Amino acid sequence: MTSPATESLVVTQAGPDDWPVISGWAAAEGWNPGLSDGPAFFAQDPEGFFLGRVDGEPVSAISVVNYGPEYAFLGCYLVRPDRRGRGHGLTTWKTALAHAGDRTVGLDGVVAQQDNYRRSGFELAHRTARYTGVPPRSEPPADVRAVRPADLADLVAYDAECCPADRPRFLAHWLTGAGHRAVVRHGGGRVTGYGVIRPGRDALRIGPLFADTPQDARALFSALTAETAGREIAVDVPGTNAAAVALARQAGLRPSFETARMYTGPVRPHAHDRVYGITTLELG
Repeated sequence: MTSPATESLVVTQAGPDDWPVISGWAAAEGWNPGLSDGPAFFAQDPEGFFLGRVDGEPVSAISVVNYGPEYAFLGCYLVRPDRRGRGHGLTTWKTALAHAGDRTVGLDGVVAQQDNYRRSGFELAHRTARYTGVPPRSEPPADVRAVRPADLADLVAYDAECCPADRPRFLAHWLTGAGHRAVVRHGGGRVTGYGVIRPGRDALRIGPLFADTPQDARALFSALTAETAGREIAVDVPGTNAAAVALARQAGLRPSFETARMYTGPVRPHAHDRVYGITTLELG
């Protein structure tokens, strides 16, 4: 039975002007959103963000961002604490999920919601742990350099090998976002890995960190953290990559937050062993 509170909920698409509300709620949950994530998120799918309002007041949020015709990613699933338990979240969920059509949908679910996601048809792919801490000071390796505009096509191609979908529009903004610093490593005339570090609410966030080998990943990690000056960093590490877990622990980072990557169906094959740090829990 639908409650009167749910009947009064109106769910509409959200725009960039609504992002401070959504990211503020995420920060209050301890998710540490990046300070300039919004432009890259909306560049990928301007119609993929939703807000639920009661009498014009925002009370719930979600994103269902489409990556091409076969894959979408669900994130930013939030209900204001004082409005929980009234059905607003489920109504917002159902409204937004229709945006994905018949695509396979992925998400990174917090522990408290994973049973609910299973009941909605999501199946576990792997666990992810957020590792946080202050890494030791390191010198940037000579064979890692800053990403240049001319690198974009090569990085889009490399990124596509590590992800369930191509994301050129997203990367064009992610690599150049305000405060974002992107680095790349080459070997044998080709890209062997790249990474991005950006400012967050509570810590600097690394993501993605994609690399061919543990040696490539260590070099990229050293380059990304060489200028962090004793600040705390956070990186979301898939538990299926033992070398990625070892890298985080060797840097003095410790697990602080757990999620689960879940899908509603099959996704295209991609190089799980190259994923040392997930790009972002909000968009995959």
